[in-house]
Amino acid sequence: MVRLLEMRVLNVMTDLNGSFSVLLTDMDARVVLPIGIGPFEAQAIAFPLQGETPPRPLTHDLLKAFCDNLGGTVKKVVITDAREGVFYAEIHLERGGEQIVIDSRPSDAIALAVRCGSPIYMHPKLVEFTYRYEDIISQSQ
Repeated sequence: MVRLLEMRVLNVMTDLNGSFSVLLTDMDARVVLPIGIGPFEAQAIAFPLQGETPPRPLTHDLLKAFCDNLGGTVKKVVITDAREGVFYAEIHLERGGEQIVIDSRPSDAIALAVRCGSPIYMHPKLVEFTYRYEDIISQSQ
């Protein structure tokens, strides 16, 4: 069995070209995995991290409400793969003892995980796409 690496959202940022990324870091802050995302997804991830609530529910709030009202729990999110510059993820749900795995874009999975307080994991083969934490922090200052 593969041992997944637990990650957390370090930041949501934009570069000089206006492109957005979510930065995930391991729990020991050794590596950072940047994942390019769209502006709406950036906002969906940033809102709960900043303790903000939009005036009306966003799509990820709706997904959480569906899970809650149907008796499901988001157990974890896993960033599973990267192919041709595209990252892939899974949302792992539990409902009535049944385990359900749903294919997802990483941005949507992360936005749901931060709302649900669910852990975020990365498959260890994705370490090749990470940067050293110190390198990322020094560039952002």
